[in-house]
Amino acid sequence: MTKIKKVVVIGGTGLIGSKAVKLLHDAGHEAVVASSRNGINAYTGEGLAEALAGADAVIDVSNMMSFDRDVITDFFATSSRNLMGAERAPGVRHHVVLSIVNADQLAANPYMAGKLAQEEAVATSGQAFTIVRATQFHEFTETLVDAYSADGAVTVPDIDFQPIAADDVAAALVEAALSEPKNGTVDLAGPERAPFRSFVSTYLDAKGDNRPVNADAAVDYFGAPVMAGSLVPGGDSIKGRITIAEWLRV
Repeated sequence: MTKIKKVVVIGGTGLIGSKAVKLLHDAGHEAVVASSRNGINAYTGEGLAEALAGADAVIDVSNMMSFDRDVITDFFATSSRNLMGAERAPGVRHHVVLSIVNADQLAANPYMAGKLAQEEAVATSGQAFTIVRATQFHEFTETLVDAYSADGAVTVPDIDFQPIAADDVAAALVEAALSEPKNGTVDLAGPERAPFRSFVSTYLDAKGDNRPVNADAAVDYFGAPVMAGSLVPGGDSIKGRITIAEWLRV
């Protein structure tokens, strides 16, 4: 029989966190929903000692949306340092954090710079860890469409894309947390790789939106210059199972 484990999910009320909590509960484990909404705040340190008491692992999917480089970098770095420090006393054995594929190549984007600061804080903490770098989520497609829409068309970067469903991300994070630490980084991507334009066209078709979709090599990714492989894994990766067509049918 698998030993019941206590896993603290930082950001446990969000898109990925709530799914991870459900998976842990369904598997018979104890999942602590850690969120500022219930008095557990990684950035300020509030409630961390109590939440982490007796914990086997932490899954950090906390998030903050800002395009101010200093603000977002401070948030991720400070939160991670607070978590690392709070995990030592109770002997938490594994820290799992969600990051983004090729974040180091996209640091011109302030959010990516923040994720890099988070990764560094985790990797240099002395705690056992696994950094899971995921590709973009299917659930973010509408936001991407809005960001690249102008003059009755959608014009996206001329790059490859390999998006993944949030359900697959949550499953991979839970599996990582219940496994041995990698003390390194693993890439996580969806089951299909194709041009960015192709995924956007599929999404718009499913929504009955007949706007043309164009690809332009001069278009950046939220302020970061990109090449063909900038948003997809360059080597081995864990693959999700849910295709965009399957996700659109849900």
